[in-house]
Amino acid sequence: MPNMDPKKHEMPVQEPNVRNRNFDEVALGYTYEIAVEEAQRCLNCKNKPCVEGCPVAVQIPDFIACVANEDMEGAFDILNKSTSLPAVCGRVCPQETQCEQKCVRGIKGEPVGIGRLERFVADYHREHSTEKPVQPESNGHKVAIIGAGPSGLTAAGDLAKLGYKVTIYEALHVAGGVLSYGIPEFRLPKAIVNKEVQNLIDIGVDIETNMVMGKVLTIDELFEMGNEAIFVGSGAGLPRFMNIPGESLNGVYSANEFLTRINLMKAYKPDSKTPIQHAKKTVVVGGGNVAMDAARSAMRLGSDEVYIVYRRGMEELPARKEEVEHAQEEGIVFKTLHNPVEILGDENGNVCGIRCIKMELGEPDESGRRRPIEVPGSEFEIECDSVIMSIGTSPNPLISSTTPGLDTNKRGCLITQDDSGLTTREGVYAGGDAVTGAATVILAMGAGKSAAAAIDEYIKSK
Repeated sequence: MPNMDPKKHEMPVQEPNVRNRNFDEVALGYTYEIAVEEAQRCLNCKNKPCVEGCPVAVQIPDFIACVANEDMEGAFDILNKSTSLPAVCGRVCPQETQCEQKCVRGIKGEPVGIGRLERFVADYHREHSTEKPVQPESNGHKVAIIGAGPSGLTAAGDLAKLGYKVTIYEALHVAGGVLSYGIPEFRLPKAIVNKEVQNLIDIGVDIETNMVMGKVLTIDELFEMGNEAIFVGSGAGLPRFMNIPGESLNGVYSANEFLTRINLMKAYKPDSKTPIQHAKKTVVVGGGNVAMDAARSAMRLGSDEVYIVYRRGMEELPARKEEVEHAQEEGIVFKTLHNPVEILGDENGNVCGIRCIKMELGEPDESGRRRPIEVPGSEFEIECDSVIMSIGTSPNPLISSTTPGLDTNKRGCLITQDDSGLTTREGVYAGGDAVTGAATVILAMGAGKSAAAAIDEYIKSK
């Protein structure tokens, strides 16, 4: 009999007033007993609606049934067929708007904790398995991947399992992309990312770091090296700004720079060689997951007050509900329906405040969300000594500008012809943020998975 408890098991977490001053992981994970009980809430539906909501088509009821029967390695084997990064997905995917949104148990109660179970299975395997992955037999073909982020790692894993000789070229000095430089340690420990990357290396994927494509090598040169297809998963790391007065003041950061210094350079450590300002009062502009990460990181760096300024309301925040709740619990103050108009500086060129204007919501815009409109005469100031801009990113144009025939749209994103990820250049596929602009990890992984299947078909047909 299924467990008919209408509520999913809570995720154990650090206490808010403890965790907001350390970078240890906030969510502590299910215990073995809790995982089994939660898995027993699954009805194992015949039509599997949850699978429809998963961008990488994990066979969710099957792996959960294994957990319910305490076959944890069987559960991992099922996960591993669909995703190369289960420990990552279980932590950062927005399950509430994807697989769990489709869960039948959510109709009259709370959905099964699919993401929490995926995390448990991946962690259990990592902690208990002693077997290394087996390298597949080579099929004699070579493929190059540009970018070691979620889409690139996924494409590489799927192609390597099919026998391709895969080499990933990564611009930074470590693999992982946004998993390494963007998502903080307290949400995604880097040891988890490193282990997932090592799993790919163990099945034969080569990773070359410090390879800035378009400078060190071009796509044409990759073809000359014997690669029969190329996947571009270079992400969108070029930060946007608002072009308001004061953005060049000392103490103004893009969220990209701020989080990269913290996550890659460990700027929060006292002996860091690349320190970052430990502001007393921080304002973060934006309302997405990256804004939440930046605000919560600023709090952990020692800010006494951290504000999130967002031009729409709480209901319109694009960040995950769980991340918003965690930020509120940790003392982050939300100034919604406000928008910056100027960053204020002192006589030394340092940030000393930010001037905002109140907003109200009008008619929906082209995105379907109600358009924010300024309220005349409502300007006010917030005292602060640091401002972090988190209003989005765009792809770096270096690859497209050095590759003839590789077209982009007006936002600088690579143009693909269909869901396969095929670009306007034969043999070149792309996916993730390089195509969509900044989006979620799981959507990037789905794009990498689709492109890997298309590349396999393309090479077989040659």
